[in-house]
Amino acid sequence: MEFLLDTHAFLWFASGDEKLPIHIQEKIKNLKNSCFVSVASMWEISIKQRLGKLNSTLSIDKLFKLAEQNQIEILQINSEHLIKLSKLPLHHNDPFDRLIISQSIAEKLSLISKDTEFKNYPVKLIW
Repeated sequence: MEFLLDTHAFLWFASGDEKLPIHIQEKIKNLKNSCFVSVASMWEISIKQRLGKLNSTLSIDKLFKLAEQNQIEILQINSEHLIKLSKLPLHHNDPFDRLIISQSIAEKLSLISKDTEFKNYPVKLIW
């Protein structure tokens, strides 16, 4: 299977946070699965850390290394993602979430997220 991790799912995986259910951890660790994290998530983390809105001891460079070590690919933003984004209904206004959702749809990736707002979009949600 192929998964896109929402920002909180990636952070919880990277930090070993118990908020991430064991069955989700196993999906991410299973090398038969392809896992991705959006560059938008890394951007969001970077901004929130700088503003003091994210309490994490993991620096952005450490998070990139952890992604690589765990074979989690960084999904770059492309034109197809932005076209899908422009057509998404406005169920909520978080720009990072909306971009991650559009990437999931465009790339046909199952989205690992606890965010209940995501169920309002045409995306395959895992959790």
